[in-house]
Amino acid sequence: MQKTKIAAEIVMQPKGRPAGLQGKWELFIKDMKRDKHLFVLLAPYMVLFLLFTVLPVIISIFFSFTHFNMLEFPRWVGWENYSKLMWNDDVFLIGLKNTLIFSVITGPVSYIACFVFAWLINELNPKVRAFMTLVFFAPSISGNVFFIWQIIFSSDSYGIMNGFLMKIGMIYEPIQWLQDPKYMLTIIIVVQLWLSLGTSFLAFIAGLQTVDRTLYEAGAVDGVKNRWQELWFITLPSMRPQLMFGAVIQITSSLAVADVAMALAGFPSVQYGAHTIVTHLVDYGTIRFEMGYASAIATVLFILMLGTNLAVQKLLKRVGE
Repeated sequence: MQKTKIAAEIVMQPKGRPAGLQGKWELFIKDMKRDKHLFVLLAPYMVLFLLFTVLPVIISIFFSFTHFNMLEFPRWVGWENYSKLMWNDDVFLIGLKNTLIFSVITGPVSYIACFVFAWLINELNPKVRAFMTLVFFAPSISGNVFFIWQIIFSSDSYGIMNGFLMKIGMIYEPIQWLQDPKYMLTIIIVVQLWLSLGTSFLAFIAGLQTVDRTLYEAGAVDGVKNRWQELWFITLPSMRPQLMFGAVIQITSSLAVADVAMALAGFPSVQYGAHTIVTHLVDYGTIRFEMGYASAIATVLFILMLGTNLAVQKLLKRVGE
């Protein structure tokens, strides 16, 4: 089996292509000349992408090495912002810890949940599948629907959770759910998981719909014996692009949590119990207007997201092996 795979890879390799960076550049130029019409059609999007995505990132990285308060001309300070961020800013370290805890839990759990629900719903008939897709997707497109959790975890005896616990005798006075640092992060994690069946969920549904059904028949001939083997050797490898897209979305949303934390726990939260990197960025960028320092925070977050995405991409390449 391994020999066959290696032989197939050798056969599929194009011949006569130069190796190395120079060879890749020459190949790119050759492809551009051959497919110039495609690149012309891509040009408007690429111009907008460079102007509104790549260029702002580069500018932000530059400002992170400066002192810039929106009133004075940027003054170069080198690594001072990063040094202050890592060694003198205790609030940032609290936000970093909360963000890592949040992302380690919500990222993998929401990613797996998106796929599992998509896989189960995909087995239903089309009408039921469409209805269930809407049911699971609805919370993520309902705006500030997460405010319902403020009613559930209200700090007085009229809150649903406090009222229930007091009725059954587990507590005798209301718990300050969204003001107590012991509960804040856990509640926000639960709410974010509830909201997580969004774009990734739809991408997985679409990916499952595009899997070639004849592959399952071929797999049965080759010795695939059960649904788990079908999933690992056929389904997942056939939808790698959707898996990668879903991973990027879930990683980004788990590391960039802010709106839910600010809405439920307040800004700033009590003892910074729900403080994250993004809320720290909002503090320095939109309240204090210390744009150089805010750019340093954004750059750290960008590096964290980029590194995590690259690691996940390498893991996804091993799917089906």
